[in-house]
Amino acid sequence: MSITPHTGEWLDAPDIPALPKNELHIWRATLDQSLSLMKRFEKLLAPDECERAERFRFERDQRHFIAARGILRSILGSYMGIDAASVRFCYAAQGKPALPLSANRPGPPMHFNLSHSHECVLYGFSLDHQIGIDVEYMRPLEDAMKIAAQFFSNSEIELLRALPDAQKHLGFYNCWMRKEAYIKATGEGLSMPLDQFDVSLAPHEPARLLNIRAAGGGDVSRWSLLEVNAGAEYAAAAAVAGSIERVAYWAWRECDLKV
Repeated sequence: MSITPHTGEWLDAPDIPALPKNELHIWRATLDQSLSLMKRFEKLLAPDECERAERFRFERDQRHFIAARGILRSILGSYMGIDAASVRFCYAAQGKPALPLSANRPGPPMHFNLSHSHECVLYGFSLDHQIGIDVEYMRPLEDAMKIAAQFFSNSEIELLRALPDAQKHLGFYNCWMRKEAYIKATGEGLSMPLDQFDVSLAPHEPARLLNIRAAGGGDVSRWSLLEVNAGAEYAAAAAVAGSIERVAYWAWRECDLKV
């Protein structure tokens, strides 16, 4: 199923955001934050997150990881009504973070996912619906068709080749992000071959999951796939298991951090 495309408008979130069932919230933030805010983020992280940050070779990657996790904790803390430092994570087999079943929060389980590239980070939140989100800075690629031939399905490759040259760049990234969002939503990650399902990719066409050939993939109609407008230099998409009635797009601000 498809959802009305995102217009690109990002609103200020309410101080205490409410996440109803059958609603998807997507947040956008920048990873280049002030030094003072980065110091606050560092104090929020759990020991395993600090150890992971230290393993990054480049300082920029380390800063971006700390910012991405600090903002994630800030948002989850707002939803759950707790301090950001009190948020605890568990991890699925493929490394996808989640809230443990023992999380001190009433009601149905909250699912979330995040992705960051260059200076942009996106977060997706939903109740009772598995979610995957992916964003990528659209750097020029001279070997896009070679990459497509290695990872995309035959039908996707043909669709990409049929696009006008001026649309091939965006078409490639549309396909890549939609596929990544879907495999993240399933929880299987790259253990699911990317050529075992098809997505739409042509610019100005709705984001859709077209076909699933992977074992146990099920019916495409049970999936919602949408394009996210993260900015002119980015391609982004979100995938949700189930029917979503409304999507809200929030811009994270420093004042949203409550500790």
